[in-house]
Amino acid sequence: MKKIFLAALFAAVPYAAILSQPQANDPVIMVVNGQPVLRSEFEYSYNKNNSEGVIDKKSIDEYVDLFINYKLKVCAALDAHYDTLSSYKKEFAQYRDQQVLPMLVTDADMEAEAHKIYDETVERIGPDGLVKTAHILIRADQQAPQEEWDKAKVRIDSIYKALKDGADFADLAKRVSQDPGSARQGGELPFVQHGQLVKEYEDAAFALQPGEMSEVVKSSFGYHIILMKERKMLEPFEEHHDAILRFMEQRNLRDRIAQQKVEQMAKEANTTKEQLVEAKAAELSKSDMELRYLIQEYHDGLLLYEISNNLVWDKAAKDEAGLAQFFKKHKKNYQWDQPRFKGIAYHVKDAADVQAVRNCVKKLPFNQWAEALRTTFNGDSVIRIRVEKGIFKQGDNALIDSIVFKKDTTVHHLKDYPIDAHYGKILKKGPEDYTDVRGLVVADYQEMLEKEWVAQLRRKYAFQVNDDVLKTVNNH
Repeated sequence: MKKIFLAALFAAVPYAAILSQPQANDPVIMVVNGQPVLRSEFEYSYNKNNSEGVIDKKSIDEYVDLFINYKLKVCAALDAHYDTLSSYKKEFAQYRDQQVLPMLVTDADMEAEAHKIYDETVERIGPDGLVKTAHILIRADQQAPQEEWDKAKVRIDSIYKALKDGADFADLAKRVSQDPGSARQGGELPFVQHGQLVKEYEDAAFALQPGEMSEVVKSSFGYHIILMKERKMLEPFEEHHDAILRFMEQRNLRDRIAQQKVEQMAKEANTTKEQLVEAKAAELSKSDMELRYLIQEYHDGLLLYEISNNLVWDKAAKDEAGLAQFFKKHKKNYQWDQPRFKGIAYHVKDAADVQAVRNCVKKLPFNQWAEALRTTFNGDSVIRIRVEKGIFKQGDNALIDSIVFKKDTTVHHLKDYPIDAHYGKILKKGPEDYTDVRGLVVADYQEMLEKEWVAQLRRKYAFQVNDDVLKTVNNH
């Protein structure tokens, strides 16, 4: 949820002094709790949250109030010292580093790493170079009886004789080889180096010269006949340059290089990695507005998430007494336009279980029915009943539609559970208590807490908007 939340944030209170230094071409658009807010900050936030594709676009005037509310909440989070929490610091550092560290890697760093990868590859390949072979395989399982190996040997020997007599290797491989992947290619395998093949195959292959064919070779896979297609050394670095760079990007090696570079820079500067990255973030932010406000967005967004969760979202979801009281006060808002059936539709094998199910739940609160039925009837490996529990309106469940709402509908009986039944009651006027519409009540309760909180913040913190500068947003 936190990542989704952060993606829709409004920019807020500066995370470093550099962010709030007014310039001639970037005037202060508002002051909130003594902190100046630059026009560029407001524009970044407004444009990001009102881009093409946004359904609920706001005018600049409409957005001002949302922006101020956001900044007030962050002020509250800072006053409550959420930014001193170790969990917050760790998470913010992770987000910030994801943006800053890759920017520390230069083209020269990437080139040096590419050369390193190439040189290491050349060393691994060694003086024998790369070989491209084709083979014909007759399989024999390693654990198979000797009889199976003997049959495979007879067959490979006959293939070998045919090849010696002039049969086409590629044609035979396509028809008889039991390595389907290579058989489709006339037996051909890609270029390989030492260590990429089973030893028996490798020893035989590297002993051949182009055009030569091996005798029958036994390996753990069965019997092979190997044809040497080509031998070569690795091409010069320039021919592999682009492929190596693509490989590096695919493997996120830029991040690894950045980590190594930062560690080395911190060591040379006799400082910590955290202090170094923080300094680099501030330095880069001076010339890169997008980075500046993106880091700020992470910084303040994490703060807002934590304080909003504590004061609104999580608080509302867990305040059962508050939810009950809120529902009681606003019960008319949750009336239904048609009756609902609050209960269960169930299916049993034994007729005696129809009443047993009712007896099991009739004295229990509705929210305890599911667990009681599971432990009583389906507690072991035998599933005695199938149950659907809920608050059903017409159209939700065919059995309820037929039995309760007396609708002409087709009920499909469950295999192995031929007896259908229901238990519960019809609610004609609306929900009995907040648990019947808990999701709606929680959302409305959260909205109320949010409004009360914002009103309190607007009384607590001073703010002032420069209307003249506001008129120049996206128009200067």
